[in-house]
Amino acid sequence: MTEYETQPAPEREQAPQAAGRDQAPQAAERDQAQQAVEREQTRDDGAQVSTGKEKAGAHEAAIPELVIISGMSGAGRSTAAKCLEDLGWFVVDNLPPALIPTMVELGARSQGNVARIAVVVDVRGRRFFDNLRESLADLEARAVTRRIVFLESSDDALVRRFESVRRPHPLQGDGRIVDGIAAERELLRELRGDADLVIDTSSLNVHELRAKMDAQFAGEEEPELRATVMSFGFKYGLPVDADLVVDMRFLPNPHWVPELRPFTGLNEEVSSYVLNQPGAKEFLDRYAELLQLIAAGYRREGKRYVTVAVGCTGGKHRSVAMSEKLAARLAAEGVETVVVHRDMGRE
Repeated sequence: MTEYETQPAPEREQAPQAAGRDQAPQAAERDQAQQAVEREQTRDDGAQVSTGKEKAGAHEAAIPELVIISGMSGAGRSTAAKCLEDLGWFVVDNLPPALIPTMVELGARSQGNVARIAVVVDVRGRRFFDNLRESLADLEARAVTRRIVFLESSDDALVRRFESVRRPHPLQGDGRIVDGIAAERELLRELRGDADLVIDTSSLNVHELRAKMDAQFAGEEEPELRATVMSFGFKYGLPVDADLVVDMRFLPNPHWVPELRPFTGLNEEVSSYVLNQPGAKEFLDRYAELLQLIAAGYRREGKRYVTVAVGCTGGKHRSVAMSEKLAARLAAEGVETVVVHRDMGRE
């Protein structure tokens, strides 16, 4: 059984924390929330892979859909949040509840670029957590479509997860883990009663939880798989982030053809030379079919990203040409694909 991480996940869009003061500087926190939305818009403009599907014709006043993720520490909040992020939601971890209406307002002013927002609210917010009910009332008054997802788990499962990572419960203080769990249950009792969706993860692994989240939020569309096809040179080392590695050194090297040596696999002369070698087209056809099979399995297992590394000796000719062709095949199959040539131009 795979256990959920009990320590806080790395912050995706870390909300500002107020410490040592009775009241947080709301103006500064609004600036932080504004910057988070602006970063999301900039990322959509600059990155080769978009973070979600923009709705055509979305107008400036469109109110984003909102999901609030909460629940017991160690029950899988970060896994649920990551699942929504993979489905194209703009996720903010540990946002003070008082700032949730502000985040929704900023999303409404993003001209449709931030159409779905997921906020993780938990006991790390401490004093801010008391403001959640007031924020929920504010959202209801604004007719914001919102859902509360509550992650639940048994005491035994939570204790086992905390002990497996050797970390204390956020609320246990000088007591035992079970004391912190009991305090957290009491603190979250009302919120659990208001939840639209309660998921008990006591006997679920990570993949099963992701499947439940997909069933609730992916709609009728199959969750997308995003692929990076990366050419590289073996003499510079394997890519550390590769999921699959393909070796093109079984094909003749254009480096030894004087008129092709100065060019790269992006040039038509080199690409045609590589693809016309015996076995090249057959390899491309069969490996593309294999990737279709692998992609279907990745989707079932909740994996949303895959990196296919295509290598040759120097990463200039064969791997570049084959990466371009393979990426085109994946794109034709509906896989969102980015091509990266890691070592081209390095020689």
